[in-house]
Amino acid sequence: MKKRALSVLLAGVMAFSLAACGGGDEKGGGAAGGDENTLTVFAWDPAFNIPALEAAAADYKENVNEDFELEILEQAASADVETAVTTAASAGDFSNLPDLVLFQDHYIQRYVADYPDAWTPLGDIDINWDDFAAEKLDYSTIDGEHYGVPVDNGTVVCAYRTDLLAEAGYTIDDLTGCTWDKFMEIGKAVYDKTGKALLCMNSDGNDLPYMMMQAEGVSQFKDGKPYITENETLVTIVEMLVQMAKDGTLLMPNSWSDYTDKAIQGDQVAGVMNGNWILPTIEKVEANSGKWEITSMPTLEGGEGYASNGGSSLYITSNCHNVDLAKDFLAYTFGSSTTTYDNALKDGGVISTYTPAGETEVYNEGVEYFNGQPIYADIVEMGANVQIVEQSDYHYSARNYVGTAIVNIINGADTMDALQEAEDQLNFEMGNN
Repeated sequence: MKKRALSVLLAGVMAFSLAACGGGDEKGGGAAGGDENTLTVFAWDPAFNIPALEAAAADYKENVNEDFELEILEQAASADVETAVTTAASAGDFSNLPDLVLFQDHYIQRYVADYPDAWTPLGDIDINWDDFAAEKLDYSTIDGEHYGVPVDNGTVVCAYRTDLLAEAGYTIDDLTGCTWDKFMEIGKAVYDKTGKALLCMNSDGNDLPYMMMQAEGVSQFKDGKPYITENETLVTIVEMLVQMAKDGTLLMPNSWSDYTDKAIQGDQVAGVMNGNWILPTIEKVEANSGKWEITSMPTLEGGEGYASNGGSSLYITSNCHNVDLAKDFLAYTFGSSTTTYDNALKDGGVISTYTPAGETEVYNEGVEYFNGQPIYADIVEMGANVQIVEQSDYHYSARNYVGTAIVNIINGADTMDALQEAEDQLNFEMGNN
């Protein structure tokens, strides 16, 4: 094994500017790496994504190429990466893009369609794609071609306070594989006994309808068009959410910060349902250690439900100065190395959709905060069961319009009128006649 201390550059806007002005290579230089052993990457979140990239760089440097360096050009948010690609494409000049970018799953298909010259397809990269959750790959596979390598796992978890469930006479087993009707019954009992909601979602985001539909194998789009008013599953789910809000069993904070800081960390809820990336938010309340456990989602007819919400993958840009190195780095690390995933989990809390990762000792360790449950292995297993549903470039627009409809219905609007308005707004934005 080749060993040398890892050196990874964390830089903000200033570092990006310096890289953009620096020496070039045969493809125009810019933010791309300047030598045969260096790659650059745009990424955000120094507490999550960046530690995962550092883990991958250390793994590759130690076991493959002792001269390898990964320069991480830190961005303030994912939107900054999207802006960089848009700006480069608008100028017809991709030379300021790095070799790699971390990109949100829900946006990538739109950006590949709008800016096809910004990306390098992975082609014959040495990765066994069957080792990854099919739903995760569905985002980054476009017209049969792989463009991205998954980094994290957006699998939805249902986390519950088992002590509060016990006060109402229930256990987490009662919520595993239950119907939504049963969930509502248990939620009412928990609320009556403890005063806490069993479900919460921020009213300006409203990811819940999408997650609940995906667990049923249904999308908010059909054949590329909005599927709202004629979508019986969606209508049923909206009616249930409205009823739960009226019953007090669904808490709807007004903002994301209220959702995380006041509802979850403020100990106002007995349950949280979201992508597993929400778990570190729950864990910040040290006094509740050992009181939480996770399970799968309810479904309308009963049986365990699975969905995914959020996540990102790594993509090679058209400005990459060494595509072979980039492919080899991605294939060795996030494409096949349990060492990368073990350390990404330990250092940044990043959970994989790479199925073999779920078999390691690190993934199967019990987590004290969640009552000794091996939640990471459980999440990888759940992720393998998430159904593929139709995606759209307008995912977030649909989410926001449906979310607004739910708030309007709670405030007295007619259900179908509110959903028709959401569908009309979405059709207008999509340019449908």
